[in-house]
Parts: sequence; C-alpha cells; structure tokens
Amino acid sequence: METTIAAPISLTPNTLKEVKRLMSEPGFEQDQYLRVGVKGGGCSGMSYVLGFDKIEADDDIYIIDGLEVIMKKSHGIYLIGMEVDYSDGLNARGFVFKNPNASSTCGCGSSFAV
Repeated sequence: METTIAAPISLTPNTLKEVKRLMSEPGFEQDQYLRVGVKGGGCSGMSYVLGFDKIEADDDIYIIDGLEVIMKKSHGIYLIGMEVDYSDGLNARGFVFKNPNASSTCGCGSSFAV
C-alpha cells in the first residue's frame, strides 16, 4: 500500500503549463523530474533551486496536478506553503517564488532568509 503525502508546495496553472512545455521540447531527457529545493548562498542566505534532475536516494516524490516533482527530504521545512508561479509578461518573465516562511528576501526574489 502506498501512502500519498501532500506536497509542501503548490504550482500555479501558468507554472504547470510552462514546465510541461519545457518537458515536451526535443532532446528532453525523459528520466528527469522537476526539482524544487534550496541551497546555501544568494544575497539573503539561501537560494531557490528549480530545474530538471534525476531522482536521488534522499528525494521525496510529490505529484502536483499530475506532474511528478522531486525534493530533498530536508528542504520541505524551508518551502512548506510556498507557491511557484510563472510570469510571461513584458516586464517580468520567469518563475516567481512566493514563500510565506521567508523572513526577508532579496530584490530579485531568488534568495531568502528564514
């Protein structure tokens, strides 16, 4: 019996659409998943990780609206409740992280402190 664990993050419809578009590009390695996480660094102390990667032993797999997302088990505490959005406007284009756990963020929104 498999146990389903609720994902600590959410992805907006725009994010899902863009990720699925990227995954359908020619040459995309089908054994990769969307990875969401954190790493040390950035002007506020920690930076977000968002990209495609192969699964590793210390990863959890979450299914968010049909998309398999991987995350290191230890990263959930920093990201619980976070929403990943994708903006394709003229002034701002790219992924945007809305993290309720961040005590401060940098001006570009790609790093944070807890």
